[in-house]
Amino acid sequence: MSWALLPLAYLLGAFPSSYVAGRLKGIDLRQHGSGNLGATNAFRILGWRAAVPVMIGDVAKGWVPAALFPLWAGAEALEWPVAYGGAAILGHVYSVFMGFKGGKGVATSAGVFLALAPWAAMIGAIVWGVSVLLTRIVSVGSLLAALVFPVAVFATNEPRMVFWVSVAVAAFVIFVHRANVGRLLRGEENRFGRNAERAG
Repeated sequence: MSWALLPLAYLLGAFPSSYVAGRLKGIDLRQHGSGNLGATNAFRILGWRAAVPVMIGDVAKGWVPAALFPLWAGAEALEWPVAYGGAAILGHVYSVFMGFKGGKGVATSAGVFLALAPWAAMIGAIVWGVSVLLTRIVSVGSLLAALVFPVAVFATNEPRMVFWVSVAVAAFVIFVHRANVGRLLRGEENRFGRNAERAG
């Protein structure tokens, strides 16, 4: 039963919530803004009324596998929520429904760690929110939260496995934002309210 839920965790993560939200408005988000199927591009192109449900859905895609799947499977070992959460993140970033393309996994990762390390996840969310509020650049918030998060996991005395998983996820988030890092270094990164049709 435990192994059988891994594909389901991936498929749940792969559900393209932002794509569906765009199609409900007659828009293919892959053709607008960054072309990314995440909550940030949904906010930029569709507005906050559509983006908030997308973000909640993306967080839920991580939280449900990590928090509930182990209960359903009777899987008590910590490895299972980690595995289910990891499968959901990979599904979101590499969605089988979208030609193995998707979002950048920040909200889905936040959902996973809300289940695994809730206090550290809240610290990461605060860092993300304050950074975005001050800079109006979502990628800055995502990158800073990724850097701070493993420190928060360590500081809140989470299990060693959760710490090392947080390091791996932080490295993955930075990797998928590598184009954003380049634009930040060149001073070309998108800010909310400006360059709405550029990369994000």
